[in-house]
Amino acid sequence: MRCFENIAKLIRTKRINHPKGYSQSELSHLLGYKNGQFISNVERALCNIPLKMLTRVSEVLDIDPAELKAAILKDHERTLDNYLEKGRAQAAQTSEVQESSAALM
Repeated sequence: MRCFENIAKLIRTKRINHPKGYSQSELSHLLGYKNGQFISNVERALCNIPLKMLTRVSEVLDIDPAELKAAILKDHERTLDNYLEKGRAQAAQTSEVQESSAALM
């Protein structure tokens, strides 16, 4: 349901193309994490960068804050769309069940 694809792509691209060519582990350490698993999870779109880390990520990877913000907002918009679509589908299914039950009475 939650979408992290845009931030994942941005972080991976910026990390790989950075002049220092950080590994996932190196970047994680620079951000204060103990191993590379955190960045691996971000790049696989399993989680997002915590808000308190955004400034540091922007500085370390030379990402324009506006670009970082745009990626996160796209992901939030997609997440909202996913939840709204799921809600509509559930409402439609509930309505069909109620209509079927009413027809049987």
